[in-house]
Parts: sequence; structure tokens; C-alpha cells
Amino acid sequence: MSIHVAGVIILALVFVAGTLRPVNIGVFALIATFILGVTLGGEDADSVLAGFPADIFVLLIGVTYLFGLAATNGTLEWLVDKATRMFGDRPALVPWLIFAFSAIPTLAGALGPAGVGMMAPLCLRLGERYGLSRRMSALMTMHGSCAGNFSPLNGLAIIAQSAASNNGIEVSSMALFLGNLAYNIALGVFIYFAFGGVKLLKAARAQKVAASVNNGSAQEPANSAFTDLIGRPAKKIRVDQVFTIIAIVIVAIVALGFSVDLGFTSLIAAALLHSIFPNYFKGADKKIVWSVILLIGGIMTLVAAMERYGTIEWAGSGIASIGSPLLVAFLLCFVAALTSAFGSSAGLIGTLIPLAVPFIATGDINATWIVVALCISATVVDAMPFSSVGALTLSTAPEDERPKLMRFQLGWGAGMIISAPILTWLTIVLPSMA
Repeated sequence: MSIHVAGVIILALVFVAGTLRPVNIGVFALIATFILGVTLGGEDADSVLAGFPADIFVLLIGVTYLFGLAATNGTLEWLVDKATRMFGDRPALVPWLIFAFSAIPTLAGALGPAGVGMMAPLCLRLGERYGLSRRMSALMTMHGSCAGNFSPLNGLAIIAQSAASNNGIEVSSMALFLGNLAYNIALGVFIYFAFGGVKLLKAARAQKVAASVNNGSAQEPANSAFTDLIGRPAKKIRVDQVFTIIAIVIVAIVALGFSVDLGFTSLIAAALLHSIFPNYFKGADKKIVWSVILLIGGIMTLVAAMERYGTIEWAGSGIASIGSPLLVAFLLCFVAALTSAFGSSAGLIGTLIPLAVPFIATGDINATWIVVALCISATVVDAMPFSSVGALTLSTAPEDERPKLMRFQLGWGAGMIISAPILTWLTIVLPSMA
């Protein structure tokens, strides 16, 4: 049997086994990588582990450790209290504030995992305070981050532009940025109305009507989280909390502003805080999300092995040889969505754009729009728990809620894998036919 066919079958079996049995999917994925690599890949155990995502491993440990400290000593709650007082009784706006806050780091140039790593704990806790569903808060966080992915300052935009120009393709950077931004804003609108936005708007409207009936007299705020704060003095911040906030701010500046590795930066800050204030952080190291780390580590090791054996390129090349530009465009978008859900969006974009060159050269499809469609398809699936963005968002959920959120992210991610190629093909590729 071809190693490529075997790899696809084994990947499918991993998900079936992980879904039907109470064993972490990452365990099955590591076992599958070993079997595939030793039996068909001709590798030894050391070589099989070459694709283990050490950078993601450190990122997840560092970020969840640092924010675990901030949760343990009450710093996150203090920050959310401050934000709640500032926003007031406007729960209908909070999902869009979460979306906007999550977009800021990627718009400014940070890669998605770095931005979500810093913003997700605060955004999801804020959503929880205002009574938003965790599903809405998580999706607004992830797709807010995706909205800024192809900002001219972002590394993904640079990778896409380089892959295109190196193969003689000219792509409009503004079209790439705005196309991706519009797609994720549209998803944000869908998420808002599908996961509780109508209820929030009705509550806001009812409060306005009540205020007008009472001639504008003071009304009891509709949001219980805000009501609880009224008349209660703000909590005084402790010294350990001040240092925790300073540490988070420094980590954000160093990692996002100077492109220093976020995982190690977070790890250093967390270790220093825990050493200086041990009495305030008892048990905080237990908040490191080992189950999520095992999940993403196993899946990404298996996908990296398949990339090493050429399975992804094999599938892309087979599609590119079909001949019909429109059909090839759709299938490449589908491969981009499916593969990126379990691996690196950046690496995949650099691989698939060159495969699109032959049919772009025919002149039947505008080069810019096929690249836009490929890039969107490869990144909107980051909500999957197997991507670093999805894993970081999943890690912010309480341990007892994590399995439920992971199943939801799997369902949403599967929806993105199916819908992104179809929608981008219909709205972007098809209208661009010459």
C-alpha cells in the first residue's frame, strides 16, 4: 500500500478511535506516527519524533502557566471587574469588543497563536462575566484573531506574497487583507446571531423601553454581572497582583512588539512570579493544560510525518493535474482547509500557492483572488482544537467544561473545512473568471 494512502487512512482511524474511546486523541496520534514511520517510512523512533512541535509545546506550557498564576491570585478577576465597570451594562456590545480586541495583535503583526495566547484568557473571562455563551466568546476570539491574519504587517501576508512572487504571480496585498477581513467579519455576524446575539439585543431593547416608560428614570441594569458591581467599592489591588499585571504587560510588549518567543517569555515571567510570591500561587502549576498539550502534540507530530513523506504534496499535485481551473481551484481550497486544520497554516500556504501556478498561468482565473481564496480556506479552520489558536482557546476553559468545548470546536472546525472552500469558490473564485 502507498504510504500516502496509508497515512490518510491512519489519520481517519485516529479520529474514529479518539471519538469512540475515552483516550486522548494525541495518544492514538503518537502511536500511529510510530507505526506509520517504522513500517512504511523507514524511520527509527528518533526520526519519527522529528515533527514533534516543540515550539507549540513550550507556547502552551508558558501561556497556560502564566495565566494560571493570574487566575489563582485573582488578577484576572480584578482585570475583568475593571473592564466590566468600564463597559457598563452593555452586554450586547461585548461579543464585538472581544472580536476587536482579539484582532488588534494580528492587525499589528503578531501571528495568531501569539495574539490569542495573550487575549483569550481575558476575553473569555469577560464573556463569562457578562453571561455570554462560552461558544460565542471562543469563536469571537478565534475569528477576531483570524480577521487580522493578512494585515500587511502580518507574517502570514508576507509568506503568501513571497510564495506568489517567487512563482511569478502578482497578488494585491490590499485585496488579500480586505478579503480575509470581510470574510471573518461576516462569520462574526453569523456567530453573533447564532449563539445568543438576538437575546442580547432583545434585552437591550427591553431595557430602553422600560427606561422610556419611566420617563428616563434610573433603571436596574439588565446584566446581573454589572448589577453586582453597583454600589460595591472596587477591590484594592495587592502587590502580587500589580507584579502579575506588570509581568503580563512586559510579556506582551517583548513577544508581540519585539518578536521574542512568546512561550519562553511567558515561562520566564511565570517562574519569576511563582518564585517571588509562592504563597499566592499555590497549585497554579496544575493549571498547565497537559491534556491539550498531548492532544495537539500528537496530532501535529502525525501530520508533520505525513508532510515529511510528501503526502500533502502528493494530494495537491494530483489535484493540480486535473486540468479544469475552476475544479482545481475548489479542490485546492478544500485541501488547504482540511490539511491546515491539523497543521501549520503558514507552511501550507507556502506549499499550495506554487501548485496553483499552472492553472493561474492560463489566465482564466485572476491570480489575486485564487490566492485570497486559498489563504482564507487555510486559516478560518484555526478554530479546530488541533491548531495552536484553537488549542490556546480551549485551554482557557475550566477543566470540567473542556471536553464539551473541544467537541464544539471539532464540529465548528469541520463546518469551516466544508463551508470555506464552497463559499470562497462561489464568492471569490467564480466571479473572478476572465
